[in-house]
Amino acid sequence: MNSQTLFPTLAPTIEWRDDTLLLLDQTRLPHEIVVEHVTDAAAVWRAIHELRVRGAPAIGVAAAYGLCVAMQDARGLPVAGFRAELERRAAWLDTARPTAVNLSWSLRRMTRRARECNAQDSAALYDALVDEARRIHEEDIALCEGIGEHGMSLIAPGNGVLTHCNAGALATTGLGTATAPIYAAHRAGIAFSVFADETRPLLQGARLTAFELQQAGVDVTLIMDGAAASIMSQGLVDLVIVGTDRVAANGDFANKIGTLGLAIAARHYGIPFYVACPSSTLDFSSATGERIEIEERSGTEVTHLAGQRVAPENIKARNPAFDVTPHELVTGFITERGIVKAPFERSLKSLFAAEGNAA
Repeated sequence: MNSQTLFPTLAPTIEWRDDTLLLLDQTRLPHEIVVEHVTDAAAVWRAIHELRVRGAPAIGVAAAYGLCVAMQDARGLPVAGFRAELERRAAWLDTARPTAVNLSWSLRRMTRRARECNAQDSAALYDALVDEARRIHEEDIALCEGIGEHGMSLIAPGNGVLTHCNAGALATTGLGTATAPIYAAHRAGIAFSVFADETRPLLQGARLTAFELQQAGVDVTLIMDGAAASIMSQGLVDLVIVGTDRVAANGDFANKIGTLGLAIAARHYGIPFYVACPSSTLDFSSATGERIEIEERSGTEVTHLAGQRVAPENIKARNPAFDVTPHELVTGFITERGIVKAPFERSLKSLFAAEGNAA
């Protein structure tokens, strides 16, 4: 099952067609389905920075194709000039957002392909970049399928599953990460329910996760972020599955702000807490979560809702987009190769030591 089967009326999150990058503008969902034709490097940077494309895996795929778009006007340069310009433009695209490791991982992989490619001219180098971007895209779809296959065993009939933000099909180019086990279990005919946190301040849970789960026919209930612990206390949640934007070597991980509080509440109520983790989000160069840079976004996202001010004029606001959850609060990581349990530093490295982010 792919995302098009789940959502036949919804455009693909990311599409590469006739040397053109097409992105579903997620800031317009669920009210409008708008596909943006991205034509230059600046448009790629804005689309990532402004969250028109979002979710760590989708950002990685968009960055790969986006670098191809950025280099289309350089195909007439000498090979050495093309490679130098590629490095410069990749470094600039890497500044779009700091926390999701897939952005830098994808761009490093693309520039490495260009360095290792024995091309005779820049046009051939460009073709090699497009080929690598397609590989990254295909791998993302396969990673989601693997996570779904291994994670669905965690969901039993009658379970209540809680998720946060959007680690769904809209955050990837496949079934999603945290939602992949949900879709796999739903496909298998298992009857269960999902609680989706609204996810302030940009409401990715309300606008995206609740939307896509409802479209796929999953039994989903939208709740306020602040209601999650209360729902747990009532015995309605048997399992928490969240996504991640970066996982440190010891298993500390960064995810949408509010994840840490969920993990603490889940531990208090004895609820298993799992992280859906494609290998592309592993960052073995960061020993612990303290090394993960947390994106701080504009305070207006907190003081305004749907363009309307909801807070006093001139009030100070903090808007960290992510938090770091320590590995001690994690029951396990659901990866495309299986479910990983503690000790995470040893088990993650033993399973993924050769992956790109392990370098």
